[in-house]
Amino acid sequence: MGTVPIWQFLTDTEWTPLFANPQYGILVLISATLLTAAIALSVAIPLGLMAAIYLSEYAPTRLRRWLKPALEILAGVPTVVYGYFALLFITPILQTFIPGLETFNALSAGLIMGIAILPTIASLSEDAIYAVPQSLRQGSYALGAMKRETVQNVILPAALSGIVASCILAVARAVGETMIVTIAAGQNPRPITPDLSFLDPRLAVQTMTAFIVQVSLGDAPVNSIEYQTIFAVGMTLFLITLGLNILSFWFVNRFREKYE
Repeated sequence: MGTVPIWQFLTDTEWTPLFANPQYGILVLISATLLTAAIALSVAIPLGLMAAIYLSEYAPTRLRRWLKPALEILAGVPTVVYGYFALLFITPILQTFIPGLETFNALSAGLIMGIAILPTIASLSEDAIYAVPQSLRQGSYALGAMKRETVQNVILPAALSGIVASCILAVARAVGETMIVTIAAGQNPRPITPDLSFLDPRLAVQTMTAFIVQVSLGDAPVNSIEYQTIFAVGMTLFLITLGLNILSFWFVNRFREKYE
């Protein structure tokens, strides 16, 4: 960081530290990381919340005891398996009806990453919903509310802090994901452009974790400025995930429902 000014590191629109004329704009990697994370969350949040609501409020006890562990098995699948599944199965399917979709792209990587982080949201949200006192449910039913109205207007607001915390933790999980984006999203850092074409999910991108993998494979001499960039990127990634975890902790403590 002493060689590259911090302002240039944070605002440069290109990331080419391994080229003859290197540029060090971390914003390129951050934008790609957030793009894949946003796609993942668009899958994981709605599916995870629906699964959590069903398991907690609608599923029979015996079925719940079976479904929840089965759902959590998804968290135990190695991410390298998810990565190759996205590259070799999901991408060819998407290419049949999405024109211009490259072999390596942010879309398929984000979709599969959403499946990978779905257990985080579903399990933690289900725990938060299940922990809502039965007295609130019974009070709602006594006032004439239907099951759907009770879930929508009583249970979900009461469990909001836990649900939001699970989503924030899922964001941190998506931002720090390595193998899925390295295998399926590619290693093409797209420069920041005014037309926002760098946010096209059909194209190959390079996330922060994918760059760390690339340099760690030996593409840069040890102790060179190129090699030192992985530590700068790693520190940036650490600060982002730390901020997300602090936000999650603050939100839980700020909006947690108090029950007597």
